[in-house]
Amino acid sequence: MPKIKNPALDQVSDTPFIQTAGAAVNYRDSWRIFRIMAELVDGYQLLENLQREVTIFGSARLPANSKFFKVAENLGKLLAKASFTVITGGGPGIMEAATKGAYQAGGETVGINIQLPFEQRINPYVKKSAAFYYFFTRKVMMTSPANAFVFFPGGFGTLDEFFEVVDSMELGQMEISPIVLVGKDFWEPLIKFLRHRSSQMVHSVSESIVNSWHIVDTADEAFQFIKDTKDRPNVCEVGSPNLLCQGANDWRIFRIMAELVDGFEFLTHLKEDVTVLGTKSIMVGSQYYQAAYELGKILSKNGNTTITGGGPGIMEAANKGAFETGGESVGINMRYEKGERVNNYLTRSIGFFFPFVRKLIITAPSKAFVFFPGGFGTLHQLFELLTLQETKKIDPIPTLLYDQEFWQPLLDYVHILHSDFNTISPLDEDYIKVINSPEEVLEYLR
Repeated sequence: MPKIKNPALDQVSDTPFIQTAGAAVNYRDSWRIFRIMAELVDGYQLLENLQREVTIFGSARLPANSKFFKVAENLGKLLAKASFTVITGGGPGIMEAATKGAYQAGGETVGINIQLPFEQRINPYVKKSAAFYYFFTRKVMMTSPANAFVFFPGGFGTLDEFFEVVDSMELGQMEISPIVLVGKDFWEPLIKFLRHRSSQMVHSVSESIVNSWHIVDTADEAFQFIKDTKDRPNVCEVGSPNLLCQGANDWRIFRIMAELVDGFEFLTHLKEDVTVLGTKSIMVGSQYYQAAYELGKILSKNGNTTITGGGPGIMEAANKGAFETGGESVGINMRYEKGERVNNYLTRSIGFFFPFVRKLIITAPSKAFVFFPGGFGTLHQLFELLTLQETKKIDPIPTLLYDQEFWQPLLDYVHILHSDFNTISPLDEDYIKVINSPEEVLEYLR
């Protein structure tokens, strides 16, 4: 096997490396596996004794004179006076505002920080904190213990966290909890996209779920939807994928480690891969199913491996196109106690019990990512990928949205993130490209 230089280790390796949400990982570099495990264990130990946790998300870029900063500060005070624990990312902006309010009211404040190539400081109002190198371990800690979630205006990271939470709830991987969205002018365009495109156009989102969220403008309004929330004991049923359940955690730690090793080893055998994502709700005969099928054929003939989530809908279509033309067709699936959900067109597949491990593996960079229309899961994976690129955790990768008609309202929404709210840079829009035919993918693979 030829020598391959590993940019994360700055040395020559005999084995391929995988660039993931944090750094390049060689599955034979056991210390990296242990680093991930150490982050999970440290995070669990930090959070296991907390009570009445509410997690607040929002932009690190919003200044102290922003109207949302004051709302977050007031909400932090209200939560602290009601004996809630306020969890944030621990940084500046909205995180600092909510933590400041809770701190000044004598409440418990927790910061779950991320180590970035550029400075991400812990704000002075955090009483307990932990810093994480990997985004996915940090998100597990921010979402698993919470009894309610509040989302303020933010950028790609906030949207990644939002869609991860609502996706996990929809799939039954997280208990249903209050979702409060602060800032009607920020959230209503996104809600409109979900109703008109994801729900009505491709039937990948239930409008009843969207209707269950609470969109508010003030701290008092937000608090009304949280104040009666009861603290959930972190006790697991047998087979629960929740890391923060109390009792019998040892088996989870070793199972996570095994899944990481298996996943990294699986990825080292993939070559020239392109990842295709989209809703399971698309049926045979639809224009999107046919386009994904044609894309799978094109990728196969071009010598690319087609990777999907391994399930029905868009995933099945892309796998079928690759399979029927003799190409490599790969599924990265979820594994449940009753088995795996896989389509019939896979040449190779792997399943995961823990959703956060599967998401880490499926977002390990390919030659390109192609996003067909979808719902919460598709949007979560899109904004996670954009967050990793924006924060320099991974190198830029062609991130392609198929069908401008479907995606245009979301593109317009991304534009106002910097033009109206300054939560992303104007250059961040350039990470996204739109294609309207499967053949256009080849331009980005060259």
